[in-house]
Amino acid sequence: MVYYAGVDLGATNVRAIVGDGDGRCLGQSRNGTPRGPTGIDVTEKVLATLRDACDEAGVEPTRVEAVGIGSIGPFDLAEGAVIDPANLPDTIDRIPLTGPISKLVDSAEVYLHNDTNAGVIGERFHSDRNPDDMVYVTISSGIGAGVCCDGHIIDGWDGNAGEVGHCVVDPRGRLTCGCGKDGHWEGYCSGNNIPRYAKLLAEDDPTIETDLPLEDPDFTAKDVFELAGDDELADHTIEQLAHWNAIGIANIVHSYAPLVVSLGGAVVLNNEELVVDPIRERVPDMVMSNVPQITVTEQGDDVVLEGALASALTEGTGDRRLMRS
Repeated sequence: MVYYAGVDLGATNVRAIVGDGDGRCLGQSRNGTPRGPTGIDVTEKVLATLRDACDEAGVEPTRVEAVGIGSIGPFDLAEGAVIDPANLPDTIDRIPLTGPISKLVDSAEVYLHNDTNAGVIGERFHSDRNPDDMVYVTISSGIGAGVCCDGHIIDGWDGNAGEVGHCVVDPRGRLTCGCGKDGHWEGYCSGNNIPRYAKLLAEDDPTIETDLPLEDPDFTAKDVFELAGDDELADHTIEQLAHWNAIGIANIVHSYAPLVVSLGGAVVLNNEELVVDPIRERVPDMVMSNVPQITVTEQGDDVVLEGALASALTEGTGDRRLMRS
C-alpha cells in the first residue's frame, strides 16, 4: 500500500494526518504550536507530530510517498521555510519545513503551500462541483485566502499570494496588525485582534456600557461573541467587524470573480450567524459584478489538513487536475 501525509502548521496548533491512496485517514495527531524560543523548536514539534500520526497509522515514516504542508507564512520557498511569522513571537525568525520533513520520510515529494491555499485545495478536492473559480477565506488567528482562478491555484512567485488579511481596509490605520503595518483587515477582525479592536471602540465612546473584561489579560474574541445581544459594546464591536469583513470579501470578489467564496477558521466556525450572515447581507450592496455563493466549509477545522493531504495525493501521484491546469 502507498501512504501519503498532510501537515497543518498554524499559529495555535500543529496537526498531521496519514492516509491511503484514496485519502482515507489512517492516523492523525495534534500538538500545540511552540511559542519558541526559536523556529527550530517549531520544526521539531512538526516532525514529532508527523511521527505520532505515522505511529497511530502503524506506518513507518519512510513508507510515506509524499507529504503536503499547509502552513502559516510568509515563506522563503527556496529554503522551504516560514520566515518571520506575524502571529508567533519575534524570536521565531525561520521555521525550516520541507528539508526536515523530506529527511524524515526519505522522499523529495514534499509540497509547501500557504495554509489557505491548502484550504482551497481541500475544498475543491471534496467538493461535488469542483469549481474552477473559488476562494477559501479563513478568519482565525489571522486572515488569509486561497484562490483558484480559471482552474489555477494562485501561489505567487514566492508562495505568498492570498495574504488578503494584510490588505488595507481602514486607511486611517488606527490599529497595527501583527505584521507591524497599519490598517490591515487582520488587524481588526482576526481572532487575535478583535479584543484590541473592542478596547479601541470603548475608548472612542467612554459612555458605552459593557461587561466585557477589557482590562483582563485573558480577554478574548470569544468573550465578545458570547455577550452578543446582551452587551452594548459587544454588539457595537460585532457590527463594526461585519463592516470590515464585508469590505474584505467584496475586494476579493472584485479581484478574482469567484463563483464560490467558502469561509472557515475558528472565528467563522464558532460564530457563523454573527460573522457569516452579515457578510452575506452586505456584500451584494458593495459588489458591482456577479455576487458569488458565500458558504461555510463543510470540512470544519480539518480543511487545511485535508487540503495538505490532497496536495500530497494529487502532486505525489502526478495527477495535478485539482491543483493547476
